Amino acid sequence: MKTDIPLLSSLLTLALLTGCDMGPKSGRGFVFPEGDLARGQKAFVDLKCYECHRVDGVAGLPAPTVAPGKVVLLGGEVPTLRTYGALVTAVIHPSQARTAGAPGLSGKDAVMPQFNETMTVAQMLDIVTFLHPRYRKLMPLREYHVLP
Repeated sequence: MKTDIPLLSSLLTLALLTGCDMGPKSGRGFVFPEGDLARGQKAFVDLKCYECHRVDGVAGLPAPTVAPGKVVLLGGEVPTLRTYGALVTAVIHPSQARTAGAPGLSGKDAVMPQFNETMTVAQMLDIVTFLHPRYRKLMPLREYHVLP
């Protein structure tokens, strides 16, 4: 039996593309407006995010007020970079971000309150714009073996 490679290839591609559609609640095609980094840092302070969070590489923020073991570090070197959408999710639906094992979060028993009723959309976009560049991809260690 002769196999038609182009036909099989086309069918496989179509199946893969169809599998990418996540249904009516998919975020596909959604584009966030650009936030402002400086306003994001101000909103971070105004909303008292600093009480539980420390931002890697940002000096001058007020010190966290929770016990040291409960401080959640935002930013820094992470094995997988956080997408803009993942950061938005972490801000507006923090329990989902924790369940998904969001990279770059540390801190024991962190329970972030909901800000959906008090934070404006502009503040959320600005905070995410402030935090997003703080994440850096951790470079893997390379092992070199010397051959005898």
